[in-house]
Amino acid sequence: MSRQSASADVFQAIADPTRRAILDLLLRGEQPVKQLAEPFAISLPAISQHLQILCEADLVEMRKSGRQRLYKLKPEPLKQVSAWIANYDEFWQNKLDALGDYLEED
Repeated sequence: MSRQSASADVFQAIADPTRRAILDLLLRGEQPVKQLAEPFAISLPAISQHLQILCEADLVEMRKSGRQRLYKLKPEPLKQVSAWIANYDEFWQNKLDALGDYLEED
C-alpha cells in the first residue's frame, strides 16, 4: 500500500480552518483565487498555498481561463471523512442506547 504525502491526505487538508473556510466558499460554485482570498486577512500567496494543498488532496480542481485561475469544489474525497465519522456516530448511539436501557431499568 502506498502512503500519500501529508499534504495529499484529506484529513490533513481539512484540519486547517482556512482551508475548511475555502471549501465552504466553493460550495457556492467555481471562483477565481482573488475572490476566494477576499474574506481572509492573509496574503494572496498564502491563499494559493492553501488551494494547492486542497488540489493535492483532490478536494479542489483548478482550471485556467485566460489569465485567471478558477477553482471548484470536488467533494468526493470528503466521503472518506464522513465514513470515518459514521463509526463514531454508531459508537455514541450504542452508548446512548445502553444508557437509556439502564435508566429504564430503575
